[in-house]
Amino acid sequence: MPKTIKKFPKGFLWGAAISAYQTEGGIENSDWSEKFPAGKACDYYNRYEEYFDLAKELNHNVHRFSLEWPRIQPSEGKFDRQAIKHYRKVLLALKKRNIKSMVTIWHYTLPLWLAAKGGWSNSKSPEYFENYARFVAEELDDSVDFWTTLNEPAIYITLAYVKDRFPPQKKNSLLVPLVFLNFARAHKKTYKAIHEFNNKAKVGIAENYSYIDSYDKKSFLNNKMVSAWNFLNNHLFLNLTKNYHDYLGVNYYFHDRMKIAPFSFPPLVTKNENKEVSDMGWEIFPEGIYYVLMDLKKYGLPIYITENGIADEGDKRRAKFITDHLKWTHKAIGEGADVRGYLHWSLFDNFEWDSGFAKRFGLIEIDYQNGLEAKIRPSAREYAKICRENGFGF
Repeated sequence: MPKTIKKFPKGFLWGAAISAYQTEGGIENSDWSEKFPAGKACDYYNRYEEYFDLAKELNHNVHRFSLEWPRIQPSEGKFDRQAIKHYRKVLLALKKRNIKSMVTIWHYTLPLWLAAKGGWSNSKSPEYFENYARFVAEELDDSVDFWTTLNEPAIYITLAYVKDRFPPQKKNSLLVPLVFLNFARAHKKTYKAIHEFNNKAKVGIAENYSYIDSYDKKSFLNNKMVSAWNFLNNHLFLNLTKNYHDYLGVNYYFHDRMKIAPFSFPPLVTKNENKEVSDMGWEIFPEGIYYVLMDLKKYGLPIYITENGIADEGDKRRAKFITDHLKWTHKAIGEGADVRGYLHWSLFDNFEWDSGFAKRFGLIEIDYQNGLEAKIRPSAREYAKICRENGFGF
């Protein structure tokens, strides 16, 4: 029986995402560099054209990358012109290949001078960020297709201030509301700053959205608690920044099947079945992306899946992971979700934050023992067919 090809909307964007600290290498004045040095990483800073050629070979028409704040503003009030010149070259290299750019202004790292002032817990951090963001936008805006102000502020807050895994590794739940509000202020200020000189700019945020499910759907209390937790995790930031988004960037990795736990805080615990997990131990639950997209439909904004990926060193599950998530994405589009692009995480293996180089998310394999040789994985070829055809058969 012949396969039915499921087509995506005309003009749909296909590509992959990366971040600067995880890939560029040679970054020393970051709040990450002392305890979590990335060394040469993937040497993306010098080899970006090589990686873009591979992305083009894989039929990508959009690429998401981040700017490195510590490079661009190494000291307070001082911007490095050579750094901004470099990122302009990166953007021009994408344009030469007809690949659209999605530029993230902040992806987890801070310059040391700001970290010394308390980082995002400093009440002036939104102003510091606006100053930096205004500079890069004024310098680069004519070459940028999409601006992403912040990457996953809620995840950062959890890992930095609740679980103390990320710098500043300051376990202090009392700082959580302050940092959260500072992020909201920073986004709004940056959105306005960019639109002051380009009212046609496309500015959004990439936030991690989890599918939060009830462990006991027959329990009224369980369902109410899940609803409240869903609002806090998936909607509070959007409500605080209402009318300051041209699109929504969706990073989807997690399904949280929540059960009431009266003696914990918050009084919910995750009880996933974990029938299949990634190398990170994260549950693989493609259906969840459908529920997330449908939940966000009410905002009436274009949606781009800015990250969705799997740690899979053996490349045994990645191709199915992609097609399964796209199956549910296609269903959401058919039911009215205005999804306009899908960017896989990540284009190539990289420095996975506090997990180091051990976890492999890349469509392209990086051989760290052999001169950073780049090799296209079989799953990347499968994804390339989907990109080329703007659809696939189920």
